[in-house]
Amino acid sequence: MPYMMGGFPDLPSCARIAAAYAEGGAELVELGIPFSDPLADGPVIAAAGTAALRAGATVEGVLGVCEGLAPRVPVVVMCYANLVLAPGAERFAARLAEAGASGLIVPDLPLEESPAVLAACEAAGVALVPLVAPTTPEERLARIGARARGFLYTVAVTGTTGEREALDVGGVVARARAHAQVPVAVGFGIGTPEQARAAADAGADGVIVGSRLVRAAAESADPAPAVRELVAAFAAALTG
Repeated sequence: MPYMMGGFPDLPSCARIAAAYAEGGAELVELGIPFSDPLADGPVIAAAGTAALRAGATVEGVLGVCEGLAPRVPVVVMCYANLVLAPGAERFAARLAEAGASGLIVPDLPLEESPAVLAACEAAGVALVPLVAPTTPEERLARIGARARGFLYTVAVTGTTGEREALDVGGVVARARAHAQVPVAVGFGIGTPEQARAAADAGADGVIVGSRLVRAAAESADPAPAVRELVAAFAAALTG
């Protein structure tokens, strides 16, 4: 389940990267909308978001990428709460559905403030995917799991997005699975095919990889082939 920053390095290149994800074997793409205060993102993704905004990325522009990609692979849009609340949850969810998005992730939307967004997404046929962290208490995890739609995004580490040299996701996956009625996907910190395989072996139904792919796009003069090769390597590790 690779992540990509919408509009990075620019919208035409982003559309080519999206196609490369699908060609490389992505089974679902998490499509980020850049935002000025990306509190959940580490330096690689935050820098990509800043660059995308400077290149003229907009919500509508990124949803145009979604429209092109959604017929090939399910797309879950990731954005921050202000982008949902500014136009209104119902309008935003309806626009996601028009663009073909299958789901929505809002990392700064707490459980207590989610009912209106959840209702809007339900009405539009869009899954509102919540996040749980290693620090989420059991009682709260149970309440989040009961409202999860699509899948339960399980954060592997305490902190922001970014590659980690060592990960042990077995505990967080087991805790999430005990309270989830939907598939469990793990993300944050996974940067190698071996780490992805270990997450799957630990019981994760999905593996989300972001910073490693965004870094590859940033470092390559021709991002699409570079990310296609990486996505294929992750896909092979998970299906081989």
